[in-house]
Amino acid sequence: MASKILALDVGGVRIGVAMADSELKFANPLMTLTNDEHIWEALAALIEANDVKTAVVGLPRSLQGHETPQTQICRNFAKSLSERLKIAVALQDEATTSVKAEAELRSRGKPYEKADIDALAATYILEDYLMGEHY
Repeated sequence: MASKILALDVGGVRIGVAMADSELKFANPLMTLTNDEHIWEALAALIEANDVKTAVVGLPRSLQGHETPQTQICRNFAKSLSERLKIAVALQDEATTSVKAEAELRSRGKPYEKADIDALAATYILEDYLMGEHY
C-alpha cells in the first residue's frame, strides 16, 4: 500500500503544503497552514489522516547558494517536525520555488493570493524531491 509524502514550504506566517503518493509520485498543492502555536496539532492531524511516512521541508538559500537566517529556521523546523511527530524528514533545496510559483500563477491570468503561491511552491519542492534532486 502506498503512503503519502508531504512537502512543506515553511515561512514565518504561512506554511505551503503539497502531497504526493509514494508510488504515483505526482505532487499536488494541498493547502496553506498558518504558522502559529497550533501548527504541530494541524500537521499531526494531516499526517495521521493521510498516512504520511515522509515529510520534505524546503531549505531556502540565497541566490548565491549561501545559507540565510531563514535556512536555519527551516532546519530547526525540520528537526522539531521529526522529533515531535516521529516522522522521517528530508530537506530539499527550494531555490526560486516561490518565484517560479508566482510566475506560474500570474501566467494563468486568474486572481491568486499569497497562500496559493506558498502551496504551489511546496509542490515544486516535492517535485524536485521526487525527481531525486536532493540537497
